Amino acid sequence: MCLITFAYKSHPEYSLILIANRDEFYQRPSQPMHFWDDHNEILAGRDLEQLGTWLGFNTAGKFTAVTNYRDGRNPAKNRRSRGELTANFLKCQQSADEYLLQLEQNKQEFGDFNLLVADQTGLYYCSNRGAETHELKPGIYGMSNALLDTPWPKLQRVKQDLTNAINSSALTAEHLMGIMGNRETAPDKDLPDTGISLNWERLLSSSFIQADNYGTRATTLVMQKPNGDTTVIEQGFDVGGPLARSEYKLPLPAIGVS
Repeated sequence: MCLITFAYKSHPEYSLILIANRDEFYQRPSQPMHFWDDHNEILAGRDLEQLGTWLGFNTAGKFTAVTNYRDGRNPAKNRRSRGELTANFLKCQQSADEYLLQLEQNKQEFGDFNLLVADQTGLYYCSNRGAETHELKPGIYGMSNALLDTPWPKLQRVKQDLTNAINSSALTAEHLMGIMGNRETAPDKDLPDTGISLNWERLLSSSFIQADNYGTRATTLVMQKPNGDTTVIEQGFDVGGPLARSEYKLPLPAIGVS
């Protein structure tokens, strides 16, 4: 997953509003969001190459999402899959803060990552690229392929669009998911320099990506009320355009209520 923006405890009706795009090579096999056969408490998409996930919940109220940290000059090699971080959290019995405390011991074993984990104890951010692990306060945030809230053009745009939607009460699923569909690329002068080619920096600067072999594979919307009632909608895509859409309504323990 490569672009996430979310409002945490910043709206009177919803304690969490999150929209996310997962970007990946089209040939990488994966399954859309579903309850896993071998762990039927987990609702998430699944990467069939490493058997992890990029975003998901479990029925105990845990939530997690991960993005990679892009560094073309020093690519991570022979490290553990980032999808383990999310899948392991959803499978384990530890609370979010306990899980992150244990993760500090071995987080450098994984490919460079940005990680969100949440449960009743709170919503937390963790990375293995130098940022301190910490609990997030109420606010509107964005996460892409650099550290949390790094002001890349597409990140600033979706954060502002989410802020505008909240302020104008335009909180329909179509409007919120449409925020992530912007295909406008950033001017060259505003592009980040992550050590990849200029053509790739341009391609990856749009919120929604569609190239011949790489692009946005899913857009996911999460809306959770303070009582834990949660709606999750996922729209899939391939190189040809939209695929099936799924929607789940879950009565969960609410994030950050303990």
